Amino acid sequence: MAQDGKQATWGGRFSKGPDKLMLAFGESISFDWRLAPYDVLVGKAHAGMLCYIGLISEEDRDAIRAGLDAVLEDFHTGKLELDIACEDIHMNLEQALTKKTPAGAKLHAARSRNDLVATDMRLFFKDACCQISQHLTALIQTIVKQAEASQGVIIPGYTHLQRAQPVSMAHHLLAWAEMFSRDLERFARVADEANVCPLGSGALAGSTLPIDREFVARELGFVDAEGKPRVTANSMDAVADRDVFISFASACAICGVHLS
Repeated sequence: MAQDGKQATWGGRFSKGPDKLMLAFGESISFDWRLAPYDVLVGKAHAGMLCYIGLISEEDRDAIRAGLDAVLEDFHTGKLELDIACEDIHMNLEQALTKKTPAGAKLHAARSRNDLVATDMRLFFKDACCQISQHLTALIQTIVKQAEASQGVIIPGYTHLQRAQPVSMAHHLLAWAEMFSRDLERFARVADEANVCPLGSGALAGSTLPIDREFVARELGFVDAEGKPRVTANSMDAVADRDVFISFASACAICGVHLS
């Protein structure tokens, strides 16, 4: 399906484009635009790996990386017009990259949108958990500070909407410190769960090309405490797994209850 030079990944089978209703139903660009920075990071790391194993030249690698930086700059400044016909942020960026440099077409080697999306999302979860944890830590510190300042303040403690026992204001405040501390632990577990690189899994069964998955994992920060790369063990599970999505949503939901 070619439309104004744009091509959906599945479009080669068709001579005409999909109905507008189907485009609206199938698009994800309206929300996955948030993945643009992570998509660029993955692209630059993948280009580095392709060069490292000798599949592309250093010139192509540098052209791809420079092109990705330029595309991301266009994205941030609003110069890049996101097109629903490309369905998602990944295809929008790929189309924009090939306009920047012919070498961009080589970036798709040994990579599928399936493992690309999985990798982008894991980077997003790691980053999101880090940001949330920083805010939670600051919140806990503030609560503890307020508790220290109000140890002598006595307030009524409630149960079943009725006054029960007198308690110190500090004791009341520190209950939330306990809750948010558990939230911190939950987000740390989600970040660790996300800290495994799925790139190289391909569409579902890897690649016949001599890729170096550990190279990419190190480039993207998918490493353990000792700096050793962490990669997924099974390609089919890597692109089908949604466990970390549910874990992140669960941690956010529980934290939301505490914030409420």
